Amino acid sequence: MRTLAALALAALATPALAQTATVAARPFEPAPWWMERPILASTGHVWTEVPANRAHVNATYDAIEREASAAQKAAADKVRALGQALAAYGADKVRVETTFRIQPLYDQYRDRQGDVNENQRADKIERYQVVANVAVEIRDVRLTERVYATLMAAKPSSTQPVRFRLEPENETRTQMFRLAVEDAKRRGELAAAAAGTRLGAVKLIDPTGRACETDVLVTGAGRSYGGEVGAYQVPPPPPAAPPLPVPPVERRVEDITVTGSRAGQQLDPESIRLPLNPPLQRLEQRACVIYSLG
Repeated sequence: MRTLAALALAALATPALAQTATVAARPFEPAPWWMERPILASTGHVWTEVPANRAHVNATYDAIEREASAAQKAAADKVRALGQALAAYGADKVRVETTFRIQPLYDQYRDRQGDVNENQRADKIERYQVVANVAVEIRDVRLTERVYATLMAAKPSSTQPVRFRLEPENETRTQMFRLAVEDAKRRGELAAAAAGTRLGAVKLIDPTGRACETDVLVTGAGRSYGGEVGAYQVPPPPPAAPPLPVPPVERRVEDITVTGSRAGQQLDPESIRLPLNPPLQRLEQRACVIYSLG
């Protein structure tokens, strides 16, 4: 009886001992890296308004002929004269993209209910319609009015409103980042003074501003990068892109006229010139700077 009781107690104690060993083997979660020494994460945020420096406009030109080749030639003649006028501004100022679409026009008839239907068969094609789409990107917004007038002078079948956007220059982005870092320092000094301490050395500079958010500060706790916690290197800004080559212009823009749909008809773009002013676009920049304290 004593032997059976001892075996029963051993069997009951074995699971408890195994469970205790498993719990004790679990490691503790490491503390966030910013708890090793006092720091201050300061976010600089600046913004300004800059005039848009890009403009986009689309126009389509149609040609309808009985033969597909004749329709293609008529549409190409329209776009060719227009392309020569736009190319005179220079590829660094005006960029043109042209696409063509061919659509057959079928014989039509009315049914007994009076509805118009098409005989969509190859032997029932009456004419061919060639649609040329001209998409223009204007990189010198001072030419927007003249380019738009040139497109209108060629008598497009349809157009879209002029769209403006901002593409900041490399120098503008660099200066905005510098101002954001200065703003982060100013805010950090005010916060440290209000807390009765002072800023120490810079531990991290993040141009995206993400490093100052809570999830980034806590995530990866206890890990070190580069042998020291917070030892990040800020990469140098990329060099400015070289200017695009400017093709030689043999004729002045004022000397170029756009041929209309009728033979011998000359159109003057200046006669239909409309005022187009680029709007102001908001440009923002953030920067996170983490300082030691004391």
